Amino acid sequence: MQDIKKQLEEQIKQLEYELTTELPAEIKKAVALGDLSENAEYHMAKQRQEFVNARLGQLKKRMAELALVNLANIPHDKAGFGSTVVVFDTTKNEELTYKLVTSEESDVTKGLISTTSPIGRSLVGKEVGDMATVVTPAGKRELEILKLKTIHDGE
Repeated sequence: MQDIKKQLEEQIKQLEYELTTELPAEIKKAVALGDLSENAEYHMAKQRQEFVNARLGQLKKRMAELALVNLANIPHDKAGFGSTVVVFDTTKNEELTYKLVTSEESDVTKGLISTTSPIGRSLVGKEVGDMATVVTPAGKRELEILKLKTIHDGE
């Protein structure tokens, strides 16, 4: 969780620098070129400024959401954020291991599944022995929870 917060803080810092230092300089240069109605540099800098402002808003909102995460509220015996879950996919007839992470960390190829993804949502709150039904574009999948290690169990 700290790594994610650190990454978000770095992105925010870079974007704030761009917004307060680099873009005003670009806009000032573009204004000096004259006619703003057909000034591509000016319009590009203004569009970038709007994008950076919007992205900063998103990142700051995400930081606020992460600040509200209380690890003490994550159950000790059910799948939740930080859990590693070994499942048997009855549809594919194979055993799979997933770690439930934030959307920023998710990487399906590494088995890192966001708690907000269809698989992640189906696993959250489940215990060993439970069945989870996942609805994906490819159809329904049934996952049986074989093993569970929560964030409280350590690495």
